[in-house]
Amino acid sequence: MELNFDINMLTAESVLSDELLSEVFDEDDAVYQTRALMALEDRAAQLGVKTKFTKLVSAYKSAKREFNKANKNNRHTLENFTNFGSEKYPDVYCGNWVADENGVRTYDNTGVKLACYHPILPIEVLTNVETNIQKVTLAFCRKGRWRKVTVPKSVVSNNNKIVALADLGISVTSDNAKHLVRYLADVENEGLIRGTIPERLSTAKMGWIDGKFMPYDCEYEFDAESQFRDNFKAIDKKGKRDKWFNFMLEMRQKRRPELRFMMSAAFASVIVKLCNALPFWASLWGESGGGKTVCLMCAASIFADPCNYKYIADCRQTDVSMELRASFLNNLPLMLDDTATVKEKYGDDFSKLIYSLASGKGKGRATRDLGLRNEETWCNTILITGERALSSENLQGGAINRVLDFEMQDGAIFDDGQGVVNLLRSNYGFAGEEFVEAVNEIGIEGIREMQKEILADIQSRDSDKLEKQSISLSILMTADKIATDYLFKDGIYLTYNEVKQVLVDRSDMSENERCYEYVLGEIAINAAKFTTNSFGDRPLEMYGEFERYDDGSKYCVIYSNVFNSMCKKGGYSAKTFLSWAAKNGFIQCQGDRYTKVKKVNGAAVRCVYLLMKDADEIIDSGEDLPF
Repeated sequence: MELNFDINMLTAESVLSDELLSEVFDEDDAVYQTRALMALEDRAAQLGVKTKFTKLVSAYKSAKREFNKANKNNRHTLENFTNFGSEKYPDVYCGNWVADENGVRTYDNTGVKLACYHPILPIEVLTNVETNIQKVTLAFCRKGRWRKVTVPKSVVSNNNKIVALADLGISVTSDNAKHLVRYLADVENEGLIRGTIPERLSTAKMGWIDGKFMPYDCEYEFDAESQFRDNFKAIDKKGKRDKWFNFMLEMRQKRRPELRFMMSAAFASVIVKLCNALPFWASLWGESGGGKTVCLMCAASIFADPCNYKYIADCRQTDVSMELRASFLNNLPLMLDDTATVKEKYGDDFSKLIYSLASGKGKGRATRDLGLRNEETWCNTILITGERALSSENLQGGAINRVLDFEMQDGAIFDDGQGVVNLLRSNYGFAGEEFVEAVNEIGIEGIREMQKEILADIQSRDSDKLEKQSISLSILMTADKIATDYLFKDGIYLTYNEVKQVLVDRSDMSENERCYEYVLGEIAINAAKFTTNSFGDRPLEMYGEFERYDDGSKYCVIYSNVFNSMCKKGGYSAKTFLSWAAKNGFIQCQGDRYTKVKKVNGAAVRCVYLLMKDADEIIDSGEDLPF
């Protein structure tokens, strides 16, 4: 059995110290206590103080017998209750601890054992419904003011970890940590048995939990205040409901679709999960000064305080930070402002960011003991603003599928942007709870039926649009219909013609078709490297040549390594494109190879024969390509 101290480091003075002997006699394990005393006696003999050590041990044992005898005759000393003098926290059983306004302590044969300098006690145990991990809420009083903190059970159960509570204002040091751990454990365990300390279910997520919506009609406790305290506090109501609604009704009368698009995207976050859909992006883009950020703030004010980045997040966050925020919001919209702040990080390709949040699941990560952490999950909408569209020419097709890009019209949306911000700063948070009430009134089946009808209408208007985008748009328009019918009641719905610009044609989405167009563009830019000049001279660097056949077809013959470099530069897969091109007749094949051998200065070189379907008339020299 390992000792709690290094026997070889003890000196003649320390082996006789009260601190060391008190620690040994405090142990409840008789076997450990005996082994420790034997080891200390041997060490005392080595140091020449065995006689003194033996007398001290004898005195400690005698004092302990007297203490036990006194306790046996005075059983009331083991039936103490806290006496903090607080009406907010009634007295609870604390065993042999004395807990009053002067702190928490106990007594043994060696004297006073201090657990804490001020009143402190556990008041509830929280069990997280997602992870089953328990936390405990502690109440403590400093300078007459009671405060609460919620911390993991592993912290208050460990002598080393509990010292971290000093950062939260609790007087705990390495000296009294062991006694504080014992006191809290005694009070908690007895309180759970007696029913004086409640055990409640908790969550670290907003949104749908067991058919209830956190934080509106869900009775679960929120247990992640240490991580998302400001964000959680921002999700609240403030000011006057009528003032907010009257302003929004006035803006809706102007029939600018941008504001209604962003607000509908925010409302839609509540029903994404109910429609069995995946998260999607709603992007509002256009030149600076049009009112994009204010539109985003209006959307945020549906649920929370839209100012000072309490709810709206800055794009300049790490991937892990965004995952954690999305997981916390869960079914509430994640809002990011101004992609220009991360232009250097992402350039024009936001594929990684889009995929990571639209997947609805965080990365799998290992724990210190090589286990797997619980994965972060969410199912919501992600609203973002920027001066450029989130989708770009080189964006991967799967990413395009998850984005609804809405371009601002000319002219400012708001006449007095600062006045709007001031209004939103003082009035917010009413519409979110009322929207959830409307959703509960309609019911899940009613929501799904409504979304199904809107999706069918979208697809009947244009069947060439992407299905995933159409589903996302139908959810957004379903949310708009619910908000219009139950909240605003003004009959101003988002129409298909107002928002159809967000849908992309299938042909525009095909990554292989975009790769084909990209390569044709690269050929046009580097045309001089495929042809000779008027004197028949060839450039020093050749990429290939043009060939025309008797049937009128024209091909660009490109060295394989040059073709691969072109695809890599554009962010495309050469192998994937060649497979698609072969199936669609855009390249010539040789057997089962996507390339053909061409004689170049007497050597056999693999080349890609790419059909130039829109190329101008090209005269083929008929000569071999030089190196």
